[in-house]
Amino acid sequence: MEIIFGLTELKRTLVNPVVTLGNFDGVHLGHQMIFEKVKEEASKVQGEAVVITFEPHPLKVLSPSRCPPLLTPFRTKMNLIEKSGMDTVVCLQFTRTFAELPAFEFVRGVLVEKVKARKVVVGYSYHFGKGKEGNVETLKRVGKTLDVDIEVIGPLTIGGVLVSSSKIRDLLREGNVEKASSLLGRDYLILGRVIEGARRGRTLGFPTANLEISEELHPKPGVYAAGVVWNCQSFDGVVNVGWNPTFQPGKEKPGRISIEVYMLDFNQQIYGDEIQVSFKKRIRDEIRFDSPSELIAQIKKDVQWAREKVFGKANPHP
Repeated sequence: MEIIFGLTELKRTLVNPVVTLGNFDGVHLGHQMIFEKVKEEASKVQGEAVVITFEPHPLKVLSPSRCPPLLTPFRTKMNLIEKSGMDTVVCLQFTRTFAELPAFEFVRGVLVEKVKARKVVVGYSYHFGKGKEGNVETLKRVGKTLDVDIEVIGPLTIGGVLVSSSKIRDLLREGNVEKASSLLGRDYLILGRVIEGARRGRTLGFPTANLEISEELHPKPGVYAAGVVWNCQSFDGVVNVGWNPTFQPGKEKPGRISIEVYMLDFNQQIYGDEIQVSFKKRIRDEIRFDSPSELIAQIKKDVQWAREKVFGKANPHP
């Protein structure tokens, strides 16, 4: 997949481009449904399936305090779009100047003159242009004027739940990673670099990889079964999201939240490496224990439960 950063870097003429536009945070099943339609339409005209997206997220520029934590940082989003089979991404830098562009001028200047879109496919709730003045009806009217075919994809519901990035965020904040994953079409994942922590895990007999994460959303504090990928190898794991209350007496939520990953049947030094963590099932809340020995006993139970109930494996050390 080719990624083009900005219209000035669009040096070639795209081949019969069928285009979709949006932030696509999460690249969830609703987004994937749009991508499938774009690919289908592009194949009819031997054209390119093109995504136009924005960086940074528009709310980070226009109203940072209202910008939600992202489900997918930029690199993760690009990887997921590539896996969906799209040919080209045109990433537009979102600035306050760009935000002032009227809806009609956006369609004419960007979609028609620069990208030369053969067809545009968008979701039912798409808005664009200055002050979000443009919606799908605007797009249809302008498309008719400028001779661009417009197709609108309706909402997707799964189990009576509307698939949306905001709903997925809500589910993750509730700790319902399984339901969130059903709307994403995959496990919810984060990427993080392993940094040195307090080294308590090793003294407890459960050495953990402490993650330095970006601003993306994390699930509700608690203990989770997870899949872990390191160095292109997959491992089972148990993850603690929270504040380590057992070692923070008298403080309910001290400092920044931490994400600690215990990789089952793994014992290597990986400081500085990046790992991917895919949340599979919530095991329990994070709670404070009266002693490290009580915590150790609970961690053993958590690991055993994850082995049997999530990973379908017997404990190798009964």
